[in-house]
Amino acid sequence: MLGRPEALAERFERDRPRLRAVAYRILGSLSEADDALQDAWLRADRADTSEVENLSGWLTTVVARVCLNMLRARDTRREQPLDEGPRAGVPGPDPAEEVQLADEVGFALLIVLDTLGPAERLAFVLHDMFDVPFDDIAAMLDKTPAATRQLASRARRRVRGVPAPDADLPRRRRAVDAYLAATRGGDFDALVSLLHPDVVLRADAAVVPTPEPVAVTGVEQVARGAMASMARARLTGVVLVDGRVGLAMAENGRLRVVLRFTFADDGLITGIDVIAEPGRLGELRISGMGA
Repeated sequence: MLGRPEALAERFERDRPRLRAVAYRILGSLSEADDALQDAWLRADRADTSEVENLSGWLTTVVARVCLNMLRARDTRREQPLDEGPRAGVPGPDPAEEVQLADEVGFALLIVLDTLGPAERLAFVLHDMFDVPFDDIAAMLDKTPAATRQLASRARRRVRGVPAPDADLPRRRRAVDAYLAATRGGDFDALVSLLHPDVVLRADAAVVPTPEPVAVTGVEQVARGAMASMARARLTGVVLVDGRVGLAMAENGRLRVVLRFTFADDGLITGIDVIAEPGRLGELRISGMGA
């Protein structure tokens, strides 16, 4: 018969895949999810669990609370450079595993989640993805169950997206899908075929970075610039940007780059606005594309 500490350790290891999935969806970052699990175990190991009847549920609560604290602390780190790497001496996550997990969850979903407030994000992830009752989530957030339902409802509307007035949205969605596929696959000719002869790409100073915003004109020049972003394209998803179809890239759980497109009457891309400055990103309304 296992004692209480041994039973807790066994339950934690048995639940680790699910707890990691919870943390990853809340935080959007594999390295932070693993940090959250380590912190959660240290807290759980020190706690008195003698009266805990549902260890799995209790461990989920501990992990969620740790993740909530990490989300709330992010505001002070929002303006990290786009190309910032792992901290010195600290190994980063496996990029292939990060991409695989993001692909499984959905790049666009992770991007939209990053635009939500910590309470909205927690309520949506725990209830809609992991069936945690609103009463339990309300206790974590120090809110009423009714208020917690409202948080999840607001988040749900952002994730699902809102109807856009653009009648050409389906066609433009196909064009942006094709643009992303060509960029990810390094298919230069396919990318060129999507661009108008007079296409212009504008990138703000935080994209490269450069001292000033840059503008690139011409099909081949714009296509070559897009090819240079192949690595970023792996963590990019199709979203609505202010109600119009666009692309957004999240890295380590943070929204980093948004692409807004303009189109000619024939559906070719005439303009690409690449946005990475934190102030400009904060002014955009990012939502899901819906079903």
